[in-house]
Amino acid sequence: MDFNAYQKALPRELRGMECPFPEDEYARRLTRVRDLMAVSDLDALLLTDPSDIFYLCGYSTFEVSVHIALVVTESSLMLQVPSIEMGPAVITTRVEVVSGYRWEGIGEVLTPLVEALNDSADTVGVDAWHGSLRQGVLEGLKSRLPGVRFIHSGGLVKKVRIVKSPAELDYLRQSADITATGLAAAAAAVRPGTTDNEVAATGAEALLAAGSEFMSMQPIVTSGRRSSVIHTNHNRCRIEEGEPVFLEFGSSWNRYTAPMMQTVVAGSPTPEMRDVFDGCRRLVDTLLDSVKPGVTFDEAATRAEAAMSGLAGKVFFSGVFGYTVGAQFPPSWVEGSGFIARGGNAEFRPGMVFHLPICLRIPGKWGIGSSETITVTDHGAEPITRNPWLLG
Repeated sequence: MDFNAYQKALPRELRGMECPFPEDEYARRLTRVRDLMAVSDLDALLLTDPSDIFYLCGYSTFEVSVHIALVVTESSLMLQVPSIEMGPAVITTRVEVVSGYRWEGIGEVLTPLVEALNDSADTVGVDAWHGSLRQGVLEGLKSRLPGVRFIHSGGLVKKVRIVKSPAELDYLRQSADITATGLAAAAAAVRPGTTDNEVAATGAEALLAAGSEFMSMQPIVTSGRRSSVIHTNHNRCRIEEGEPVFLEFGSSWNRYTAPMMQTVVAGSPTPEMRDVFDGCRRLVDTLLDSVKPGVTFDEAATRAEAAMSGLAGKVFFSGVFGYTVGAQFPPSWVEGSGFIARGGNAEFRPGMVFHLPICLRIPGKWGIGSSETITVTDHGAEPITRNPWLLG
């Protein structure tokens, strides 16, 4: 049977079986998105970011390299997936209209999209800055729908996603518990003579055994001089006596990730290591004190910069003191709906969730990182993760 027959043959009781939220949660999300569409004079949204699509209907898969789309209008949803994804589209969503195309026939995506947009849309919002929007798809639609305007929607869905519901916060707390379990196992495996791969394997096994799904980023483990280079990962390197080992893990629970960084020294930390580690703690404490409803992202970042002033000329820091996290797919757990950095004029609101990725690196020497994932409450910041704040 082909994928259309397969969709019809799947038993009715399987439909939506693995949808992670009840129908009323999705109804609230769609209402907020459609309200913003009306304010923005958008007749339709063409969503291609897997995490935005997941947020609005539950669609989930480990195969995120293919074209998928969700067309949102005032009164309808149409989910488009390739033939190999028809099963996940059925069991993870309750969307009534699921349109398939041959996996090997990407050009077939245009006609169903044209039909979904042609009768109801004069202006269509797209996420022009997201890599999931394929140029061939967008240009093909423009040529077939010359009377339709396609405009950048400014991350409209992410404006809704940035504030988490109680159910989402529960999932993030589940992730935080599993993340802590994996980090504890990895930290206990750090000793001179082991390799970064062995530490990563121990942590990964603990994460999976504790219940993590496939993760948006695999465990990050790097040691010694390599830890001074941002975004290196395990590479079969032997851990030497006295080297710091940088760990950054983020388990996935119904696609929600609460990451945490930890650094463990394979031996006794030097005074310089402790000084940089204390700088990490000072930065996180400053952010915990600064993040409150009504405070801007820029104000929190300015205070954090002041707290780092004694180390600023010595260490490399990315400049981002926090980024939003929530539901994501590979290759990243960064949600992208907000960044705590200079120039950010958005204000903190209850329900926002940020990872504070505080890692300070002395180039060519080593790096020390310790972080928390926090949620914003009515009264201020509350850690979701439980960093032990131990260096050795």
